[in-house]
Amino acid sequence: MKDLERAPRSLLTKREKEVFDLLVKDQTTKEIAGQLYISEKTVRNHISNAMQKLGVKGRSQAVIELIRLGEIQI
Repeated sequence: MKDLERAPRSLLTKREKEVFDLLVKDQTTKEIAGQLYISEKTVRNHISNAMQKLGVKGRSQAVIELIRLGEIQI
């Protein structure tokens, strides 16, 4: 039987990726919240969670690291 190849697992959740995809398109927290139908606090939580996973201290560092890892594209 043939072994199935698994796709590499993403570091981010689907929602965290959606948030960062919008963030790199220069969307504000408020705009992201409106587009995703979530609160601004939830947007900030997703950003914070991703920053913790990456071990970085700011949004800009998170974006740079996510691009380096191939998680998001600009």
